[in-house]
Amino acid sequence: MDTPNSERTHIVILGRCNAGKSTLANAIAGQPVAIASPQAGTTTDPVAKAVELPHLGACLLIDTPGLDDTSPLGPLRKEHTLRALGKADIAIIAFPQGEDGETERRCAAGLRQRGIPFIAVATFAKYINGFENHAWEGVPLVPVNSLTGKGIGKVIAALARLRPESRDAHATLAAHLVEPGGTVLLVMPQDAQAPKGRLILPQSQVLRELMGAGINALCCTPQTMRGALAALRRQPDLTITDSQAFREVAACLPAKARLTSFSILMARYKGDIGAFLQGAKAIGSLPPDGRVLIAEACAHAPQEEDIGRVQLPRLLRQRAGEGLRIDIAAGDEFPERLQGYDLVIHCGACMFNRAHVMARVRQARAQGVPITNYGVAIACLQGILPRMVW
Repeated sequence: MDTPNSERTHIVILGRCNAGKSTLANAIAGQPVAIASPQAGTTTDPVAKAVELPHLGACLLIDTPGLDDTSPLGPLRKEHTLRALGKADIAIIAFPQGEDGETERRCAAGLRQRGIPFIAVATFAKYINGFENHAWEGVPLVPVNSLTGKGIGKVIAALARLRPESRDAHATLAAHLVEPGGTVLLVMPQDAQAPKGRLILPQSQVLRELMGAGINALCCTPQTMRGALAALRRQPDLTITDSQAFREVAACLPAKARLTSFSILMARYKGDIGAFLQGAKAIGSLPPDGRVLIAEACAHAPQEEDIGRVQLPRLLRQRAGEGLRIDIAAGDEFPERLQGYDLVIHCGACMFNRAHVMARVRQARAQGVPITNYGVAIACLQGILPRMVW
């Protein structure tokens, strides 16, 4: 199965108009990714291409509009570039050899402020020998001839040295919780919200990971859970379910049974579980006229009993009062200013890479707004958070 974009290393290419970003993207990918032209402003929106790169593996290469676009749509294009930057594991600043202006330096400063590692690439360089140890703004400067592809191997090698190590620290979803040969019960509701004919991404990822780790996985629904438990010779080492079924599933298990949800596992895998647990404490002190932002990673048509738009708001208002105001942010839409919110609740973010989630966590922290996760919030609201493992 193809690697989901959310599991790929995101590489964002930045620079001025006509800096050779699109030509560089095509050269790195070894195939057409974006339209390259001498005409300024050719790239009007971020363009993403899934590629496999040596020593980096599965990547998502993102070409962006020029940072100095002065056209009437320039500010909007810059906004889209900044959104793409929120997903970056690694960045490239591209500029023609011999150019070194304020735009590039501001870009470098912004990347450092966001904690995004980056390299610089001098595009369309005529002479690329003798630059092995060259640097710009304290980072590697790699000269390339994007038209011929000469020097691209050095660009990829420099990128590989910046591969995010945090990816390895959070490399498993659930396999770290159970020894090989153990048994995990996966309780997966098959209701109106479940996609017809397939499992949702976190469910399929967890199932595949458990099988690869030599861990036995037994799948059932909440309705067939008691039969599944009866078929086992002993209690499962771990039970994983959807957050919406917490109460029903918990009622079928002994008080000390190890329990968690796909969303909580994603919270650790994609974000900062410590920050989410801390953020959940704000639920108990939400004022009746407070304001909560619910952030969904994917934009989808709301369904009956939608977890983010129906179930969570209902549970929150039962706790804080009917006057609680709740806003929804879907997909890439996320407010730049979070002041005024008493809490942000983020989904499991199976459609985002970890860098994207962590950018939002840092944004909330910097503005002093608590942030938590769907699964953590629901477990807290239902009084079973102490039972959870991650």
